[in-house]
Amino acid sequence: MTAPAPRPLLVVDAANVVGSVPDGWWRDRQGAATRLRDAVARLTGTGLPRLPGPLDVVLVVEGAARGVADTPEVRVLAAPHSGDDAIVDLVRHETAQRPAVVVATADRGLRDRVTALGAQIVGPRTLPYP
Repeated sequence: MTAPAPRPLLVVDAANVVGSVPDGWWRDRQGAATRLRDAVARLTGTGLPRLPGPLDVVLVVEGAARGVADTPEVRVLAAPHSGDDAIVDLVRHETAQRPAVVVATADRGLRDRVTALGAQIVGPRTLPYP
């Protein structure tokens, strides 16, 4: 029996996406990241407009949001230091193994770093958040 083909990967820059919505997230960073995790969970089946599902989703959290847990739909990667560096490392590792790697962020520096590795970019408003 052959292994299933790898699915496209959506990497979500939690700090950047949460920070794009001025809803008081700064008072409860872990709660905001948890709401984002739950909002993007359905994307594993539906995908995005330019990235049809099924796909894998990784939510990268940092700082006070590090306590957010995985769900069956969304793997949560707690960055030990910089969330951007963790995203770059993940993209570097996954790009050769996946049909597509897409990073959800508006961070210009991060966008440049991951597109140089072959990832595509979508903006925070592409995601179903808040």
